[in-house]
Amino acid sequence: MPYSVQSHAISHYHLITTTPFSYRSGIKYFFLKLKMAPFTISTLPSLRIGHFRKPPNCILPIHCSTAAPSPSSVSIRSKAVHFDLKTYWTSLMVQINEKLDEAIPVQFPQQIYEGMRYSALAKGAKRSPPVMCISACELFGGSRLAAFPTACALEMVHAASLIHDDLPCMDDSLSRRGQPSNHAVYGVDMAILAGDALFPLGFQHIVSHTPSDLVPESRLLRVIAEIARCVGSTGMAAGQFLDLEGGPNAVGLIQDKKFGEMAECSAVCGGLLAGAEDDEIERLRRYGRAVGVLYAIVDDILDARLKPEGDNERKNIGKSYVGVYGIEKAAEVAEELRAKALEELDGFEKYGDQVLPLYSFVNYAIDRSFNVDEASG
Repeated sequence: MPYSVQSHAISHYHLITTTPFSYRSGIKYFFLKLKMAPFTISTLPSLRIGHFRKPPNCILPIHCSTAAPSPSSVSIRSKAVHFDLKTYWTSLMVQINEKLDEAIPVQFPQQIYEGMRYSALAKGAKRSPPVMCISACELFGGSRLAAFPTACALEMVHAASLIHDDLPCMDDSLSRRGQPSNHAVYGVDMAILAGDALFPLGFQHIVSHTPSDLVPESRLLRVIAEIARCVGSTGMAAGQFLDLEGGPNAVGLIQDKKFGEMAECSAVCGGLLAGAEDDEIERLRRYGRAVGVLYAIVDDILDARLKPEGDNERKNIGKSYVGVYGIEKAAEVAEELRAKALEELDGFEKYGDQVLPLYSFVNYAIDRSFNVDEASG
């Protein structure tokens, strides 16, 4: 049965209703009963999504939209369920890993470069930013050769941000993806330097390795400006600030800035490289932000469901939707984000099957039908 849903769009700062929410069926039941089984998006029953009451003074990044997908969009959504994302993603990861290995050779000072490689080439990294960048570039007919340098730069920037996030003065985490965090291996001083070095290396790599016959300078400048915006004081840095200083009232912006920014930037950079129109870039921007936050919320839901009952010692419990609102209401936010991401992709229906990978990323955010890092091994 084709998927149908009353869609909800995402605003960065406001929730325009406080009426209690209700369900007919669907994702709420799925998340409550989740046992890590695959979940097929296209066969979801129709949902009547309402809204939940927020705690006093809390602001959530959601408002209502009622757009319905066209018949052709429904057809593409259905095809996306059968798209072989596992093969697509893992084959791209092999190429990206090779390009990253070449981009960060060990040289003097050796210890800094070893620290850079430790995080940028880390086992268990899903390479989500570069894969999304390449997918967005190919959507508009761009070449992978044109996208690889920016894709690698995005992974460098992502790795640098994680190095800094894990530091004792930030999130104070001794592990990342099941491995010791960078500062736990190389020390805080070297970890700071490794992160500091990865940021500019990414920009340098874009400028020095992007084929000039495939991407004009004007597009490269927009790509560099987009990445700088993403990591800067109004982007991911703002997210980390709010993570340190904000309370439960800031949960929407924390998720938006810490997780939405990187996915948004990745999708937008791919479109810019391929010469997408401005309105298409803005559609990619909204899609990427929705997907980035969706992944984070589903991760939190999965983590919460796997925690033993009575275990309330989760770190940063007030900095996630699950921590502030609980699993049921976080699942509602996830459903709205999924609907928003799919709605944005419907605007690319004229590109046909080229949009299938981007649809599949949304489906994968929910069903987690394979383990990316294990599949790539």
